Amino acid sequence: MKQKFYDTAVKQERAVLVGVITANETDERAKEYLEELQFLVDTAGAKTEKIFTQKLSKPDRATFVGSGRLEDIKAYVKEEEIDIVVFDDELTPSQLRNIENELQVKILDRNNLILDIFANRAQTAQAKTQVELAQLQYLLPRLTRLWTHLERQKGGIGMRGPGESQIETDRRLILNKISLLKERLKLIDRQNETQRKNRTQMVRAALVGYTNVGKSTIMNMISKSDVFAENKLFATLDTTVRKVVLENVPFLLSDTVGFIRKLPHDLVECFKSTLDEVREADLLIHVVDVSHPSFEDHIRAVNDTLKDIGASDKQTITVFNKIDAFKPIQMNPDEEVEPVTLEDFKHSWMAKNNSPAIFISATKKENIDEFRNLIYKYVMELHVDRYPYDNLLY
Repeated sequence: MKQKFYDTAVKQERAVLVGVITANETDERAKEYLEELQFLVDTAGAKTEKIFTQKLSKPDRATFVGSGRLEDIKAYVKEEEIDIVVFDDELTPSQLRNIENELQVKILDRNNLILDIFANRAQTAQAKTQVELAQLQYLLPRLTRLWTHLERQKGGIGMRGPGESQIETDRRLILNKISLLKERLKLIDRQNETQRKNRTQMVRAALVGYTNVGKSTIMNMISKSDVFAENKLFATLDTTVRKVVLENVPFLLSDTVGFIRKLPHDLVECFKSTLDEVREADLLIHVVDVSHPSFEDHIRAVNDTLKDIGASDKQTITVFNKIDAFKPIQMNPDEEVEPVTLEDFKHSWMAKNNSPAIFISATKKENIDEFRNLIYKYVMELHVDRYPYDNLLY
């Protein structure tokens, strides 16, 4: 008898991306957001086949992009056998239901996609609990769409109640689970707080920054550890703490989850406990990918998140990473003006900002000694301020 073999390889899902260009957005800004969404889709393991955009004063209340554009998307999805359609903003429950009914494929919005990536990347009990809590909070107002199959049952005795009661049952179960997860997080937070208290004797520094700017690479370089790093969004999800000694001064360095624009509110709330390492740090090392065309927007997004978690008043060193990939910036393409070089930017940044800054390439090991010296200077000052009696040792 001839033995049968089955292909068990998981097929890569094919995706279509959809974005709305509103009145207060430029085409360039919308393109950048969709490129970031494509990177998120790639991180999640799918392949982007096409991007659809629609110019509207504001997203359509029923279908997000309007019925005409949705028809175009439907035709492409059907013809190309697309698996997922991903929208670059949060969809309301009614929008989600209407779009699913029309396209008949899996629909994700930006929030759901980020939650899925976080769920895949979570390793510790704390991170897994935080992600599960955020997922349930996201799911709760969208429960009705999970029971749309009951709409096909036409009236009759006994056909009106069960669907509604089942939704209420699910809602109660989810609310109970949310309450349980919150209690579990409180317990984990208390355990972590005890661990942090045991480390309060040492100066603490935290790496912060937009996702995929090179924080983990810098962590590995400074601490000589082996923190996971790759060219994917949210490669690091769980906070990692390492003891580092520069010259003769020991301190603790933590690598935290990367920030991103349009980060789901529920996720920010759930991960505030993870970011306690940032709130309780003595020094923040804000890493910026200076080669990214919108790095200044990234700086603002990180600063806004730091403000949200109550850490915006910390002593901060700005580290502009990836100088080896920096390309001169053309500020106004319509005018014949020389592009802004890295040296031009260095001088302009130093002129308008008071925080110390340094320009490095972590992968090419450029200006690394200067970087170590700058960290040493600030850690040493903090150490001497905390332990003035140790002055004689240095």
